[in-house]
Amino acid sequence: MWHTTFPLLVHGSIGNNGGMLNRRTFLKTGAASLPVAAAIQALKSSAVSSDTIADVATSGPAPKLIPLPARLAPVDPATLPWQEKIRRVGQSNMTEHDPAVMNIEEWADYWHSAGADVVFISVTGILAFYPSKVKFHRQGKFLNGRDFFGQCVTAARKRGMRVVARMSPDLNWGDALEAHAEWAMRAADGSVLLRDEDPRLFHTCMFSSYMDEYIPAIMREINSFYDVDCFYTNGWPPIGSLPNCHCAICSKLPLSNTTAYWHAFNDRVLELWNKYDAIAKEKKPDSFFFANLGGNVRCGPNLDQLGKTAVWFQADNQGRTSDDPTVWGCSLQGRVCSAVMDGKFAGNVTAAYSTGTVRWRNASKNPAEAKMWLNETLASGMAPYFHFIGSEAGFGEDRRWQRVGAEYFQWTKKHDAHLKPRRFLANIGVVIGQSTQLLYQGPAVAHAHSYMRETTHGMYETLLRGRFAFDFVHEDRLDLERVSKYRALLLPNIAVLSDHQCEQLRAYVHSGGSLMTSFETSLYDENLQPRAEFGLAELLGIRKAGDVIGSNGNAYYGRIERTHPILEGFTNTNWLPGAQNRVPVKPVLDPVLTVVPGFVQYPPELAYPPVSRTDEPAAVLRENGPSRIAYFPGDIERTFWLTGHGDLLRLLHNTIRWITHDEKVIQVEGDGLVELFACETSPGYAVHLLNYTNPNAHHGWLESTYPLGAQTVSITVPTGVRVKSVDLLHAESSVPFQIESQVLRFTIPRVDDYEVAAITVG
Repeated sequence: MWHTTFPLLVHGSIGNNGGMLNRRTFLKTGAASLPVAAAIQALKSSAVSSDTIADVATSGPAPKLIPLPARLAPVDPATLPWQEKIRRVGQSNMTEHDPAVMNIEEWADYWHSAGADVVFISVTGILAFYPSKVKFHRQGKFLNGRDFFGQCVTAARKRGMRVVARMSPDLNWGDALEAHAEWAMRAADGSVLLRDEDPRLFHTCMFSSYMDEYIPAIMREINSFYDVDCFYTNGWPPIGSLPNCHCAICSKLPLSNTTAYWHAFNDRVLELWNKYDAIAKEKKPDSFFFANLGGNVRCGPNLDQLGKTAVWFQADNQGRTSDDPTVWGCSLQGRVCSAVMDGKFAGNVTAAYSTGTVRWRNASKNPAEAKMWLNETLASGMAPYFHFIGSEAGFGEDRRWQRVGAEYFQWTKKHDAHLKPRRFLANIGVVIGQSTQLLYQGPAVAHAHSYMRETTHGMYETLLRGRFAFDFVHEDRLDLERVSKYRALLLPNIAVLSDHQCEQLRAYVHSGGSLMTSFETSLYDENLQPRAEFGLAELLGIRKAGDVIGSNGNAYYGRIERTHPILEGFTNTNWLPGAQNRVPVKPVLDPVLTVVPGFVQYPPELAYPPVSRTDEPAAVLRENGPSRIAYFPGDIERTFWLTGHGDLLRLLHNTIRWITHDEKVIQVEGDGLVELFACETSPGYAVHLLNYTNPNAHHGWLESTYPLGAQTVSITVPTGVRVKSVDLLHAESSVPFQIESQVLRFTIPRVDDYEVAAITVG
């Protein structure tokens, strides 16, 4: 178990760093716990500069590098299904006008020369791109009886590209509604839900016969006439929220946004998915159906269930949105795919067009932004997938996107073996409570649709700034066989947990694993019903003492009561920022931090604590053998996201280091905001570095790249593995390396937007 796999870290000495306080000095002096006057005296001899106080990223002694696991047995590529050999996906999303203007040969030549293995071609459901005989499958006004779809299929096949038949079942026209009133989604007053941009179209209900009869009829028609490899539905199922329909069928279902409705929704998704998959296989056994997914941690359908069913994960995260403005949105989605697909195919749609709150769907976006989205797709294990809309003037009025896609695809084609991961290497698992993300909207004092999104980004940025290697872990995949590879699990306010999931977490800790949790984690059962006590109360060593307390003026503080590794680097202060909201918990023995309740922030004359010391813990820490547990009663990850406060970042970094015994599977030292991925590949290993050091990392689009200097990489390869070379795929050069006691070290001299260090072993 854990205590045999991960030995405890023994801190090594570090330099005095020019006389400034370091972690060892702190531990010896305990300056963080001294009264301020004594702390000032201690600081006089240490000459702490403002730079040191602000240093919250990666300072401290080198971590203990744990050996990578033994390499996986090789797999014969001939045994893999065809979709798992796909490395590049192309799509020119077709418009009603395209049959009149699109140059099919130019379209096919572009994707073929770029190196696309498969292309999406529109069958649709709102407008037929072939002479369909299915009733209500309206032919576009520019089709004029032409078999546009069939001609595109022929052109793609002639060039050796596979074909996905793209459908769209989410909308239809008024004439269909006149014949089938039951097909429409309806508002609470019974009115039909029309498309706001074009009220000629109505939203179709996924529980109606539209999905059982109309969509299968189109699929069977395509199968009877064309040689396609698989079928895909865009716009279904809903990916970021649950439907809210009041038609005759849905009015008999549980209310939307309840767990009971989610179960009914998931049952229907799986029913239709399996039905469509069976239809796809009626012509060819290696054909299949897949649907629009994405939504990252907030996906509508249950990802655990679909991960076991789907053979292609269509991550429809095309670009940044107003809800998710951060640059790492695509790699976050890739981690979700990795958590549920068990190595099966996943591709992420990178929109070459201008996504965002204000859109131009037929104009190219900034090349730097589009490239970073493709970089994140690759780094996180998904296949790059480039997408544009419309073919005016033959193949687009705006063709600037074409060079970006072609050059990127051609670069990846040279390095496919190194760019396809067999598994990711990490010793930290972050639980992505999908039911919490989808159904829980925060405590009553801070109820908001964005509550868990903010929590997720706070945790994610914390891990990036600490350069931790981590995976996502789905809440329904907490069995010990899966999670035992992680030294620690992080549960950022996973409020909704079943009794079974709580028991799985207890088993994990009893086996030697560590936990870091926060706020309302386990305070709700799987039906979103509040518990009187934390489901993990015994494990965490806590007892609820009241309802959530928000902030009215100053948020609460954490008073430093004694020295502890989670307080390393804090000097000359008796307290630290707490969080915006907290669950009051009962006193514990020998706390490290206690709560100073929030107080008035204005007027300044009243900005002082009426109660300056309590016995309410602001952190609860437990240790039993190799297992370490840290619980924060506040929504600390979300508060860090909202504020960017360096004290919260340092506290979280220190705590993660403590619960992991300062162990890492990979160490990357250097400047900059970087996201890293380490993975095992068929030739050896790959280290991906994504450079987010950019003024547009949190908002807007990247306009240019701000290169980083040297990044030094250290990993411990398994015994018996011989490193033959280290090659930088972006720089297209080799770098020297050294190995001492199985520890491989090398330096990447420069990182522009993205670099991949490909390690070939023998």
